[in-house]
Amino acid sequence: MAQEEEAPLVVVMGVSGSGKTTVGQSLAQSLDVPFAEADDFHPPENVAKMRAGIALDDEDRAPWLVTIAEWLLEQRPRGGVITCSALKRRYRERLAAAAPSVFFIHLHGSAELIARRINARRGHFMPVSLLQSQLDTLEPLAADERGALVPVSGTVEETTRLALAAVRQR
Repeated sequence: MAQEEEAPLVVVMGVSGSGKTTVGQSLAQSLDVPFAEADDFHPPENVAKMRAGIALDDEDRAPWLVTIAEWLLEQRPRGGVITCSALKRRYRERLAAAAPSVFFIHLHGSAELIARRINARRGHFMPVSLLQSQLDTLEPLAADERGALVPVSGTVEETTRLALAAVRQR
């Protein structure tokens, strides 16, 4: 247990465009642990659906979540940070079942801010048209879940500092 406390496992969660990748990379660097981008774990069929503006359902997400859970399990000895929308509590429970020490950083911002960020991105498969479906699906962290809500209205550095403080206080 002491090793896990020294080397945290963190899932940076939230809707698309909330800054998961940017903050996750910065957080992993600050913690000196490996980083993984969950978008890279999607099978081609999921990416094609999202590119077409079709929201993923639980069946689409199931193998993706298994792969993310496996990555977390592999990182347990040394810690790690991975991004994952983790929109539903049952998704987070699946990840926590594989890695009970996992800590969730829920990046949160207004729909307007997130939409602006999505529109400013280039080369990402997630269109702004799917943002509302993600917001509708999102089940915020509950009081009994290991994690923290972190606002994204500031700079990347400010958001990373807040996330890092939350991880260290876990």
